[in-house]
Amino acid sequence: MQIIVVGCGSMGETLIEQLSREDHNITVVDLDAENLTDVVNTYDVMGVVGNGASYSTLKEAGIDDADLMVAVTSSDELNLLSCLVAKKAGDCKTVARVRNPVYRQEVGYIKEELGLSLVINPEEAAAAEAVRLLKFPSAKKVENFARSRAEMVTIVLEEGSLLAGKSLRQIQEQLKTSVLFCVVNREGDVTIPFGDFVLEAHDEVTLIGSSYHMIELFHKLKLPTARVHSTIVAGGGSVSFYLAQQLIALGIDVRIFEKDKARCKELSNILQEALIINAPATDRDMLLEEGLADIESFVALTDIDEENIMLSLFAGKESKAKRITMLRHAHYGGLVDTLDVGSVIDTRTITAERITQFVRGMSNSLDSNIESLYAINDGKAEVLEFLIREGAPVTGIPLMELNLKKGVLVALIIRPGGVIAPRGDSMIHEGDRVVVVTTHSGFDDVRDILND
Repeated sequence: MQIIVVGCGSMGETLIEQLSREDHNITVVDLDAENLTDVVNTYDVMGVVGNGASYSTLKEAGIDDADLMVAVTSSDELNLLSCLVAKKAGDCKTVARVRNPVYRQEVGYIKEELGLSLVINPEEAAAAEAVRLLKFPSAKKVENFARSRAEMVTIVLEEGSLLAGKSLRQIQEQLKTSVLFCVVNREGDVTIPFGDFVLEAHDEVTLIGSSYHMIELFHKLKLPTARVHSTIVAGGGSVSFYLAQQLIALGIDVRIFEKDKARCKELSNILQEALIINAPATDRDMLLEEGLADIESFVALTDIDEENIMLSLFAGKESKAKRITMLRHAHYGGLVDTLDVGSVIDTRTITAERITQFVRGMSNSLDSNIESLYAINDGKAEVLEFLIREGAPVTGIPLMELNLKKGVLVALIIRPGGVIAPRGDSMIHEGDRVVVVTTHSGFDDVRDILND
């Protein structure tokens, strides 16, 4: 696919990194020649120095032959204008990153009037992920499938866990659970485990199952399943605003630390149920005075990644709070995973995954369609939800007879009658939604799970 990406900042580079692994022909447009040169030298992409909203620049980038143009600069207005020019010049599909809350109520109008295929707000998406985590505080990561009928939950096994030292077969015999243990990350080594695999303390385990069965399993493991009732939010930016709105609607007590007085007044006017504290979140005494020791959750959402990491470490030392740490600028690789900072949300990764899901959907045949896509364990594994359509080659055949690629696991079959934890004799039918876990990347269609 011919793709033009306008903007190669931290968000753009994360997207380019993901798309370049999937054999697309990518041209990057940016005004910063130095940044552009770094990206071109790092990834197998072409580069054009210029303004992404300029017709001549887009012509040079190949807009006439482009299938898709994605605008992810730091300016909402530039992104929207770039998409408008691209749509008129090349009649390609367009995707825009739009962050300003002012545009939130107008997204539908903007999409329709400008002919946009997708508008993504990284801050709102990050807030939604944080809400899911605060609803399920014992999890490190939570994602929903099939309109929340099924969930993917990642937990870290503590010392003394009921699961540590047992094989998956033993766990199934003892707990009789319909939840699937689909991925294990052990010190960076990512595995799709089977019956004889023995779990160990400190393993990061990803589970997939229906919402009901997930809660049932957590009860058996004596892990908390109730959402938090109070939270401290460090930073008063857009993510904090979106998060507070949703938490207040759930009846959760919200306290926001923001050092800018004018921003505090603004937040006080639009979030009247929240307590807005005009102080830097790095004020140790103020944090303790406002109840850090007894708070149920702590969310670090400042604009400085290093500050978020240090605040989460401090909150972990002073309380038993569920902690969430946001990253949006620096690239730490797996380094953050070695630190006790709770759950990590990365606006760049969230945005790149959503756009990649859209791109793969464009590539699909009529037989199936990607409904959801999640990269886990730093992209070492993927979880995909396919909608099975007529003629798909996986229908009507017992799973044990399907010639699945190594590193592929059919985790769930979702149909109107319920959520099925599949066995060897289970069959996929037209109209099903199928959740697949794989250590491969770049699957566009359900037929990709099969050997040629």
